[in-house]
Amino acid sequence: MIDLAKKKILVTGAHGFLGMHVVRNLIEKRGALKENLFLPSIEEMDLRKWENCQRAVKGQNIVIHLAAKVGGIGANKEKPGEFFYDNLIMGIQLIEAARQAKVEKFVAIGTICAYPKFTPVPFKEGDLWKGYPEETNAPYGLAKKMLLVQAQAYCQQYGFNAIYLLPVNLYGPGDNFNLETSHVIPATIRKIYEAKCSKRDSIEIWGTGKATREFLYVEDAAEGIILATEKYNASEPVNLGSGMEISIKNLAELICKLMDFKGEIRWDTSKPDGQPRRMLDTSRAEKEFGFRSLTPLEKGLQETITWFLKTYARKE
Repeated sequence: MIDLAKKKILVTGAHGFLGMHVVRNLIEKRGALKENLFLPSIEEMDLRKWENCQRAVKGQNIVIHLAAKVGGIGANKEKPGEFFYDNLIMGIQLIEAARQAKVEKFVAIGTICAYPKFTPVPFKEGDLWKGYPEETNAPYGLAKKMLLVQAQAYCQQYGFNAIYLLPVNLYGPGDNFNLETSHVIPATIRKIYEAKCSKRDSIEIWGTGKATREFLYVEDAAEGIILATEKYNASEPVNLGSGMEISIKNLAELICKLMDFKGEIRWDTSKPDGQPRRMLDTSRAEKEFGFRSLTPLEKGLQETITWFLKTYARKE
């Protein structure tokens, strides 16, 4: 087991939604010293440029690569080229720079979008290559999946210790509530808040509501990533999830209940549902490094809503 309190650690994407929680976990739960953490922002260090990747990994023991260009279905449909190029070029350059710099361990964060569109539920890591991803987010999913190929190739050829984790859809305090780029949970919270403020009696959500998703509370995800960093050293990919599945319709109704919104949900069926079903088999994470999600969905949603109302809504 790696003692992270004694390591120099680069966390890319440290100022993003997941990154903030990973950094807090490292400091508050693992005793990492702030001076041992390198947390560059995209403004300080654009990782699409090779020389910045070289600078970023210099002198580091561990790299946790969280930086990514992400968004919901709309953002993926609008900018598939950017989502492919930016995510791929950041990852492949950073892994190569870390190898050259003899970094002790590289933690690559993949995405559930890497799975085939019609993966048997629950998704098992062995199913990753049994089909093409759902079309609306395939460029993003495939770009991130190439980091698994690279990690395994580097392990085979160079003995490079790179692991690859596949988190399911995340949510929680600090999420992105911008309606142009957010995922379904923060987008629904924002829509309900705005409808209540303007006394509207309905909200609109993309799709039919029939698609299902699995959600992982961001603090649980951070803990899973840290546990894997400490304990997991194999080249096989590992799912990080909660092991639960809920339809978008039932999710929207639950958020309405928690926010005391009694208006109508209108489904825009001209818009895509995305992948029909998503739920992960999480047994490998529990077996390999003892990770289990601890936050029930309703509790996590309430924490997220409370944070939004206290933090985000107050700014407007």
